[in-house]
Amino acid sequence: MFNDRRQAGTLLAQRLLSYRGKAVCIVGLARGGVAVAKTIADDLNSPLDVLVVKKIGAPGQLELALGALAPDGVSYIDWRFAQRLGMDEKHIKEAISRQSSAIREKTLLYRKKRKPYRFREKTVILVDDGAATGATIEAAIRWVRKKYAKKIVVALPVAPKELLPKIAPEVDELIVLETPAEFGAVGQFYKDFTQVSDEHVIELLV
Repeated sequence: MFNDRRQAGTLLAQRLLSYRGKAVCIVGLARGGVAVAKTIADDLNSPLDVLVVKKIGAPGQLELALGALAPDGVSYIDWRFAQRLGMDEKHIKEAISRQSSAIREKTLLYRKKRKPYRFREKTVILVDDGAATGATIEAAIRWVRKKYAKKIVVALPVAPKELLPKIAPEVDELIVLETPAEFGAVGQFYKDFTQVSDEHVIELLV
């Protein structure tokens, strides 16, 4: 469906042209989302920033997200799903504690000496390379909302169709290029889905 993250960003940028020249900040979710967001930021001539959000996975199935954690302890937990898997509050709290440290470490690594986020009265366009469960994007939305953004836009190359009614009410605008009926993992919709390294994220943010 997409050659790589760069192409996905170019296609998303075409849908976001109305934001060019406005008070906008493009925020890529680390790590893959930053590669998509970089192209959008360049095409719209807008600043690029990074947000570290970590999945809270089921034991033994870390890619199966029960929720996600953003900076400052902001989280999204699908408690119904967690209970179905037999996960209790203790497991979730322990996972949050572990991921909080990882988020702080990665945020310092990526941001270097960059100034703190300034989203007040701005439009924030949250970008990832796709969404499967929607947990990370939900946590990101909650975090940005606490930063007093004027408007929140979510831009995704691909996501399951059933996810859209969950995300849309949480934001001012939702743009998803493709909503395939059969959805396994985000990577299946890219010819090149090479993992984005920490070093590459830092390069993209320069």
